[in-house]
Amino acid sequence: MTLLAQGIEAYRHHPYRRRLADPPVIWQEGDTRLLDYGACPEAAAADAAAAPLLVIPSLINRAYVLDLMEGRSFLRWLAARGLRPLLVDWGRPRAQERAFTLTDYIAGRLERALDFVVEDGGRKPLAIGYCMGGLLALGLAARRQEDLEALVLLATPWDFHADNAPHSRLAAACLPLAAPLLEVMGEMPVDLIQALFASLDPHLVVRKFLSFARLDPASSKAAAFVALEDWLNDGIPLAAPVARECLGRWYGDNAAARGAWLLAGNPVDPAAVTLPALSVIPAQDRIVPPASALALADALPAGETATPTVGHIGMMVGGRAEADVWQPLQEWILARTAGPN
Repeated sequence: MTLLAQGIEAYRHHPYRRRLADPPVIWQEGDTRLLDYGACPEAAAADAAAAPLLVIPSLINRAYVLDLMEGRSFLRWLAARGLRPLLVDWGRPRAQERAFTLTDYIAGRLERALDFVVEDGGRKPLAIGYCMGGLLALGLAARRQEDLEALVLLATPWDFHADNAPHSRLAAACLPLAAPLLEVMGEMPVDLIQALFASLDPHLVVRKFLSFARLDPASSKAAAFVALEDWLNDGIPLAAPVARECLGRWYGDNAAARGAWLLAGNPVDPAAVTLPALSVIPAQDRIVPPASALALADALPAGETATPTVGHIGMMVGGRAEADVWQPLQEWILARTAGPN
């Protein structure tokens, strides 16, 4: 058996299973839930007095990458330090959500979740968006910045043609090929989404399983590998209208950077978002080129930047995430959530 096959077999038979229980659901609409990490056992302040953080992940991958496993949970780490992360878990698109556009998600679901948070806690939350979730957070801020304390954008793309990005052209070129599937199924299948991400680094799968084959199966590194790989393989489809907007408008037309991304009929203009804003731009990001994220940071009037030497996923779950990303981010948040409004 080759080393690659050994690595794949070792992954398939590894005993690790994710056993973290979800915190309480405090709001739900359709398949979208709001999870209160301020009420999890690790939380230092299990009440509404803790500063609320509205955490917005991508629509593509499962939200629990931010709560991956014991010892590698960004959200539980923040909760243990007196903050109150409220995670938007989008869930899987059902019959209703398959017809959703980005406007439906942002001006609908996300705004109503924000309404609940403001009413429930009596204070404005700080919005944190990760990857595509950063664009959703920006869209929310463009419409409702008076109800937000500040904005944090983690590895968030904006100029999809930055660095003449070949993966943007590839993603846009996939749209005509995927059109029949989108029409029939009402969603972009997980396998097609994974193929698009795999195209960014075709040799990554080989490299990572070769490395895994050399690990001690009983080590914490092996368990972390399995936890992350399980998450990567636990994707969810994307509603067809959203897929058309993302692939055609964002990647193909570069609508965001050109000022042509419309939300409820109005352009999303970062120059009009005057909230304190922090863009965390991983220097080793292969999914969102740093130049793409920097274009958004530069467009925010009160924007600051941090460029840790980590990767796109490593910034949330990697071995250096806590020291290089979580701790500086916590300090920035605490400086802007010192007390009630």
